[in-house]
Amino acid sequence: MSVNEKMVQDVVKEVMAKLQLAAGASEGKGIFADMNDAIAAAKKAQRYIHRMSMDQREQIISNIRRKTKENAEILARMGVEETGMGNVPHKILKHQLVAEKTPGTEDITTTAWSGDKGLTLIEMGPFGVIGAITPCTNPSETIICNTIGMLAGGNTVVFNPHPAAVKTSQFAVNMLNEASIEAGGPENIACTVGKPTMESSNIMMKHKDIQLIAATGGPGVVTAVLSSGRRGIGAGAGNPPALVDETADIRKAAGDIVNGCTFDNNLPCIAEKEIVAVDSVVSELMHYMVNEQDCYLASKEEQDKLTATVLTPKGLNRKCVGRDAKTLLGMIGVTVPDNIRCIVFEGEKEHPLIATELMMPILGVVRAKDFEDAVEKAVWLEHGNRHSAHIHSKNIDNITRYAKAIDTAILVKNAPSYAALGFGGEGFCTFTIASRTGEGLTSASTFTKRRRCVMSESLCIR
Repeated sequence: MSVNEKMVQDVVKEVMAKLQLAAGASEGKGIFADMNDAIAAAKKAQRYIHRMSMDQREQIISNIRRKTKENAEILARMGVEETGMGNVPHKILKHQLVAEKTPGTEDITTTAWSGDKGLTLIEMGPFGVIGAITPCTNPSETIICNTIGMLAGGNTVVFNPHPAAVKTSQFAVNMLNEASIEAGGPENIACTVGKPTMESSNIMMKHKDIQLIAATGGPGVVTAVLSSGRRGIGAGAGNPPALVDETADIRKAAGDIVNGCTFDNNLPCIAEKEIVAVDSVVSELMHYMVNEQDCYLASKEEQDKLTATVLTPKGLNRKCVGRDAKTLLGMIGVTVPDNIRCIVFEGEKEHPLIATELMMPILGVVRAKDFEDAVEKAVWLEHGNRHSAHIHSKNIDNITRYAKAIDTAILVKNAPSYAALGFGGEGFCTFTIASRTGEGLTSASTFTKRRRCVMSESLCIR
């Protein structure tokens, strides 16, 4: 271990120790023992934020970006150490991506109509205090991304983070408030509780001062938010299929799919979870994945052992989520070299390791007789989540037909899945993809109300 790595490890241990919060205690900026107190503090801060100019908000956001980059490695190591999921290098990249490509105040725009009858404007205004539920898969990334967008729109936010990532989440909240204070803004632009629970989540969702709730997580969380009686933005589950047809560059497709699938050990909800390939290219695709992309071809016996290990009667085995391929294979008694990064096999679409969203670097390949059959199977595997899907094809007509059939918030063509977040692709970054409620990739403008301002028979100077 290098001196730099040891220093980072020591800092992580010190931070983790400081954030060992006793039940009912609070420590750090924006962290409260009681959810009601957290909401009250965020409400007070929001009054201040609402009076600030856009330039002043942007100064806070610029400081958040700077501090996120400075703390990217610490946040990445904290996330891996606390949750046991993902890997540090990829989490560092994700934090850098959030810092650089999450939209700020430039996303808050005005629409205007001017004519003989006067001037009409559509302005984007804040909701006020937003309640947010965040996952353990991308905890600090989601908190930082949400706060930048919500703050740009003039809001403050109260988080109820996943209990499995509470320390990492609290570190991120503390950092956000430090960034605000340093830039001349108020404390408590982002708040949370020392011990997040279902009870604290329910208090947040029913509180009179919470006008909007943004939930990033599984289907149960999103359903609860949509049943809260509040306006809800729901970023739910997905099971993104990658379709490969006979016109694709098969070698490139193999590399892109494996790179996307293994990014942060398959934790991103947009990542490739299974492959549907037309019959004529399956053998070639498997060849490149195994021989050039460091994939391990699992036998039928190993598939059965994996199924029994990663799936339980209650769902996913949490000890397997976000683990690397070598670790997963080790759990079933298979020893492989360190370079193995993905587990592949061929199976029917109903195979439990294919039909289930695993969030692990396991790729089942489903064989289709032709393109129409491939589309039908991919649509079935996506399960109507309308979240994300991918295709590798040089046939524009095929891409168009697939896009219409799959009808997802994200469709990536001929690239790894993470291109959808602006990593190796164009466009902005977000970690809240609201497929369930229809907003798609959320940004600052998502967290605003539209207000129409009309000046009749005035201010028309043409």
